[in-house]
This record gives sequence, structure tokens and C-alpha cells, in this order.
Amino acid sequence: MSVGLLALLDDVAAIAKVAAAQLDDVAAQAAKAGAKAAGVVIDDAAVTPRYMIGFAAVREIPIVRKIAVGSLKNKLLILLPAALALSYFLPAAITPLLMIGGAYLTYEGAEKVLEALLPHHAHAHEAAIGSVAIDPRTLEDQKVASAIKTDFILSAEIMAIALATLPQANLAMQAAVLAVVGVGITALVYGAVALIVKADDIGLVLAANRSASVLGALSRSIGRGLVRGMPSFLAALSVVGTAAMIWVGGGIVIHGMETFGLTAIGHAVHHAAHSAAQAISFAQPVVEWIVGAVGAGLFGLALGALLIPVASYVIAPVWSLLKAPLRSRKPS
Repeated sequence: MSVGLLALLDDVAAIAKVAAAQLDDVAAQAAKAGAKAAGVVIDDAAVTPRYMIGFAAVREIPIVRKIAVGSLKNKLLILLPAALALSYFLPAAITPLLMIGGAYLTYEGAEKVLEALLPHHAHAHEAAIGSVAIDPRTLEDQKVASAIKTDFILSAEIMAIALATLPQANLAMQAAVLAVVGVGITALVYGAVALIVKADDIGLVLAANRSASVLGALSRSIGRGLVRGMPSFLAALSVVGTAAMIWVGGGIVIHGMETFGLTAIGHAVHHAAHSAAQAISFAQPVVEWIVGAVGAGLFGLALGALLIPVASYVIAPVWSLLKAPLRSRKPS
């Protein structure tokens, strides 16, 4: 019995070691995949806070929570199984779907640019596609839905990048890594967003410190700085978020076009970035990245601007025709 028990304990220990090694492998692969997707993660964190602008402070965290829950559902319930299924059954469909998502990002970003430059035209466009809010509750629901839609595109890119780092992994390993990446990135992004949108409230608490000590004075100074600076910071972050949407969307479409042999635009952007980097030798990687991002952004802005009338005069009317039978079936 003692020999049998020892053998059983050895087997249990061996199984535990294998399980621990697999968990370590999942963690390592998830870290690698997350690092590969870092650029899109930063864009996601920059885009989301702009959906908080204009709401009362008491609604900020609930809105962040709603978007975070929607983001988790996007990643775990839709994108993870879809990515695994597509990679196994129809890998050729992944690039076109990502290109459609990238085009949607450029459209969203161009809409924001239009709203900033020509607000009357932007409101007319929103009315044409039926997206004008009626009351504060509707506005909140609309903002949350818009943020979740945008998150879906960025999350799809994150999951696709993560999946691309696991070409030889088995299905279970891919699923585990994608789940870890999805949960980890969602916690990171929306934790950062929550801190950003509540920074002014933190500033109020610090500014109310009545201590006569040096630390108390420093606390008040930092608090006042946060309170005064956060509106400008959030406005600037909104601009960064819009630019990120256009840049990432344009980059996704350009990369997809290159995959299908349409390399002219991508080659022009790469050539401009490389030439600029060669001209400024002391900061070549930074210059090449900046020029490449600007090139992708300009292409994305042009594509998004072209898609605005398409949405108004083609997609919106077709969608209205499709919805009409559904509305007629609803009980009065």
C-alpha cells in the first residue's frame, strides 16, 4: 500500500508539474501577445475617455463599467470563438473582416473631425443616419453603444495580433492565451480609463487637505493642478483618441491591401517613412514610426471622408428599408 501510495503521489506531482509548466507557457505566450498588440492597446485607452465627456461625475464610473463589460463580452464571447473558428476553417476571411473593421474606424474618426470642423454638417449627417440622441438617458446609451462598437474593432485587431503570435500552438493553448490576453488587456485599459476620468475627483480630495505641513501644501498644489488641468487633458485625449482611430483604421486597411497585392499606397508610406528616417540619423526609429503613422492617418482620413456620404446616401437608406418590415411587425 505504501509503495502504491508513493507511486500515486509521484503521478500527482508529475501532473502538477505539467500543469504548472502549461500555465507558465500560457502566461509567457499571453505576455508576448500583449506586447505585440501594445500599439492597439494604447489606442484603445486613448479612444475610450472621449466617451465620458459631457456626463455628470456620478455617471462616469458606471459608464466605464458598462463599456468594460461590453468589451469583455466582445473579446470572450464573440471574438475569441470567432477567431479560433476562422483560423481553423476559413483563415482567408480574417484579413477582409479586419479591413472592414479598419474602414469603420476611419469612418468614426472622420465623423469626429467633421463634427469639430463643420458641426452643422455633422448634425445633418447624424440625422440622416438616425443617430441623434433625444434625452440624457438616450445619449448615455448611445455613447456606451458607440464605445462598445469601437472597442469591438480594436479588440478584433488585438485578438488577431495575439493569434498571429501562436501559429504552431494547439487549439486549447490558443484559446487559453487569447482569454488571458482579453481579460488582462480589458482590465488594463479600463482601469486606466477609470483613473483618468476620476482624476479630477481625486484632485478635489487632495486640494481639500488642510494640513499645515509641507506634504499638505504639496497635496493641495497637486490637487488644484489636477482639477484645473483635467478638462484640458480630457479634451486633448479626445483629439488623440480620434487621431488614433483614423491612424489604426488606415493602417489596418493598408496592411490588408498589401496582403492582396495592392502595395502602391503601403509602399509609398513605407518609402516616405524610410526616407525621412535616413535624413534624420540620430532618431531613425522614432522618425520612421511617426512618418509611417502620419501616412496611415492621412490615408485613413481620406477613406473615412469618402465613407461619410456612403453611409448617408447608401448604407442608411438600405438599413432603413431592412428595418421597416421589422417595425411593421411590432405590436402597436
